[in-house]
Amino acid sequence: MSREENYRERLARQRGRSVAGPAVRQSPDAEKPSPNAIVDLGWGRLIFAHTFSEYRKLADALLAELPGKRDIAFYVHDPHVLLAMAPHNLFLDPSHTYRLWLDRYKVSPLRPRGFTVRLLNSREDAEAIQRVYLARQMIPPPIDFMWRHRASRTVQFFVASDNHTGEVLGAATGVDHVEAFSDPEKGSSLWALAVDPQARHPGIGQALVRHMAEFFITRGRSYLDLSVIHSNREAIRLYERLKFQRINTFTVKNKNSFNEPLFIGALPQEKLNPYAKIIVREAQRRGISAEVLDAEAGFFELSFGGRSVTCRESLSELTTSIAMSRCDDKAVTHRILERAKLRVPGQMVCREQADAERFLEEFGSVVVKPARGEQGAGISVDVRDRESLRHAVDEAKKHCETVLLEEFVQGTDLRIIVINGEVVAAATRRPPRIQGTGRTSIRELIEKQSRRRQAATGGESSIPIDRETERCVQEAGYSMDQVLPYGDYLTVRKTANLHTGGTIHDVTSKLHPTLVNAAVKTAQALDIPVTGLDFIVPDPTAEEYVIIEANERPGLANHEPQPTAERFVDLLFPNTVGA
Repeated sequence: MSREENYRERLARQRGRSVAGPAVRQSPDAEKPSPNAIVDLGWGRLIFAHTFSEYRKLADALLAELPGKRDIAFYVHDPHVLLAMAPHNLFLDPSHTYRLWLDRYKVSPLRPRGFTVRLLNSREDAEAIQRVYLARQMIPPPIDFMWRHRASRTVQFFVASDNHTGEVLGAATGVDHVEAFSDPEKGSSLWALAVDPQARHPGIGQALVRHMAEFFITRGRSYLDLSVIHSNREAIRLYERLKFQRINTFTVKNKNSFNEPLFIGALPQEKLNPYAKIIVREAQRRGISAEVLDAEAGFFELSFGGRSVTCRESLSELTTSIAMSRCDDKAVTHRILERAKLRVPGQMVCREQADAERFLEEFGSVVVKPARGEQGAGISVDVRDRESLRHAVDEAKKHCETVLLEEFVQGTDLRIIVINGEVVAAATRRPPRIQGTGRTSIRELIEKQSRRRQAATGGESSIPIDRETERCVQEAGYSMDQVLPYGDYLTVRKTANLHTGGTIHDVTSKLHPTLVNAAVKTAQALDIPVTGLDFIVPDPTAEEYVIIEANERPGLANHEPQPTAERFVDLLFPNTVGA
């Protein structure tokens, strides 16, 4: 009889005797598990349902959830009975449970490239884990909790870190069931797997899962279990490739605000893009009603206390048409900021090719962009020769008849969000970059990186394979179909715009006061209540800068965990502050 058959047989025998049964037949002399087992994971408690002899006690344990936490009852065999104990407070989590039998696990000959998976070993690791979880809209464990439990035998925090920079790229939590409740079946489980949406390396999630499986194999554990939301197709494909199998057990959670999307069903805002959805969610949390007017374009109306405001993502009725037109035309923006004695690069309107070539000769390298446009469309950066200049101007004219040439300033792309006269968030933006495997062509690497960016951003970010991408690859000395050597990095576009594959990295707490003052002064000069300002800086901690653009509809979702949506709703409905 196979293990799976043993599992089904044992579950059948246990009906009416316990909440849920373990998945492997116990030997007659097996040690009994500790009763009513609960493990604190920082973000909430993991409640092992099959160690409870009574459903009433299990329900009471779940209902004792603390504010701001997310408790989980795992291995629930008869969820209908448990839900009947508190139908207004509990719900059946729409997640699948998967199991990897560790005696069948095959170690992969391919090891992580460019990053290492290891256990947490510093407070900096704990801070980085918290950042990754917040970026994935997950409840993170407190930093002090992770640091206190760094040597725990029961709970292990794993991180994937970049070999070159040391930056934490992903995290996962492992639980040893033997240490947790003397599990006679020698099980383990994986929780809270998350990969930084900005990570460039492929295979981070798989490496974390494999490392954890191999870690528990060395401890003599029999299986590794996990719970995954039914709609997460990407994660399910990963687990099934690694030979995880579905098992017939369930998960029950509390009806709290964090879990709300799981038990209230699809709401109208589910059709909205991430930039509109983050605002609507924050408004609804405060009791502000939301009506979706045009989901595809991101239009919605918020109403509270007799007041209604129509928005298109972060653009609202509070932004006047004059302020919007100032931001819409980059040449106008440049003149206004220059008159306000803010630092801007040299700029000219491209009317004649000869004038454009003289401008190029003056500065040596230029940026070519349409005077109107957004999301990086039609922009060419670091143009250095006449032929590239001509192509760049032609490309920009596809998006706007008026084309601007701008002095190319070397430095880091910095986006600062100003709402109601205050800097709320700041982040550096990096252009898309690939890493060679020694086996894959540059074109394929770009396509793979683009798919990862699409998955991480809900389809909002991807790397176009167009003339600009081909130009950047050729300038680096490669062709699109060449194999990039193992370990080599290649920047495939010069623009750091998120919609064309760029990544964003929060630097709000590091921002130099001079940059803060310049951002606030820029918003005042444009007379705009909400704006995303694009700076070029040598470093966000330094005072040098130039301002290149102002965006009247910045993507607030890109700056989590900074409270951009909260401050935006504060602006629209100040009487709900603190709600």
